Amino acid sequence: MTVQRAKPAVRPGNPNFSSGPCAKRPGWSVEALQNALLGRSHRSGEGKARLKEVIDRTRAVLGIPEEYRIGIVAASDTGAVEMAMWSMLGARPVDMLAWESFGKGWVTDVAKHLKLDDMRLIEAPYGELPDLALADPAHDIVFTWNGTTSGVRVPDGDWIDPLRGGLTICDATSAVFAMELPWDKLDVVTWSWQKVLGGEAQHGMLVLSPRAVERLETYLPPWPLPKIFRLTKNGALIEGVFEGETINTPSMLCVEDALDALRWAEGIGGHAAMAARAEANLAAMAGWVDASPAFRFLAEDPAIRSCTSICLAFADPEVAGLPEAVQRDFAKSIAGLLAAEGVAYDIAAYRDTPPGLRIWGGSTVEAADISALLPWLDWAYGEAAGRLGAAA
Repeated sequence: MTVQRAKPAVRPGNPNFSSGPCAKRPGWSVEALQNALLGRSHRSGEGKARLKEVIDRTRAVLGIPEEYRIGIVAASDTGAVEMAMWSMLGARPVDMLAWESFGKGWVTDVAKHLKLDDMRLIEAPYGELPDLALADPAHDIVFTWNGTTSGVRVPDGDWIDPLRGGLTICDATSAVFAMELPWDKLDVVTWSWQKVLGGEAQHGMLVLSPRAVERLETYLPPWPLPKIFRLTKNGALIEGVFEGETINTPSMLCVEDALDALRWAEGIGGHAAMAARAEANLAAMAGWVDASPAFRFLAEDPAIRSCTSICLAFADPEVAGLPEAVQRDFAKSIAGLLAAEGVAYDIAAYRDTPPGLRIWGGSTVEAADISALLPWLDWAYGEAAGRLGAAA
């Protein structure tokens, strides 16, 4: 086992490497929220204008086509995905692509709650992608673009048939703003403000292509829809949802924070600059991992390696050969040591994944903070290894 006892001299300026809610944008302070529309109705003219501003700035930063609808919905990314599945699935067979815990959660919902008999599961273990070519273009397809808990991303949209008959429903919550999405290949895209924007939780974003709108207006699911999921009335899309008239009551404080994050994104150069920041963070991690005897990427193939949710597994045979429960405790020990030093918070791997660490490298994280963190990872590994050896 590698052992490094001396503490590094430099600490990250921002120790927040959580994978959600994620680090606020550089320079953020609560003063950014001082103009929030508090104590006012979100249905007032000013309230709807702020919500519409989020939609318009989102479209501009991401380059979403004008014919696509963008809405703000309840219950974060989860609510947006559930809204899409409960409102649209059942019209065609559906292929569920799963390679991480949240994608597997959507499979559970479709199989056990919607109870669709014509569902196909196409899956892969953590750290890998399934064979995307197996997805049938005549079927609806539900998938995550980036596996937040696996550190694996879809490299491109080449596998999606432009002449597909079914809809593509994409959970892009840890991808959007940091990765290039082929909007013409995606019919439903969802995310939340709390990921790459570093915004506050609770609110989801839902993007619909014209094909998705057609499905909503021509297909009535055989199950009852809760009010919070209803996007049509009398067979027509409720257009107000996509103009700032939310179905539920949003937090105008969170809305103001989202606007602040979007203005920051515009100020640094938009989507291209945000993606470049995330890729720089991954590159810094990759250089260190390549030389590390202790850690490896969970996603071994660089082509599918996430630049936001960077997942590490143990490479040292002495640790990697230990029982999974012991490895998981070892990872928690590393994370605990770093948290106690105020160097990194919330970086143990997600509970359902292989043991290791998960470090958020999204666009709001500074590359200098990633670089400062790396020697601390070596130090904490050495400390935890020493304790493990003493315990043995």
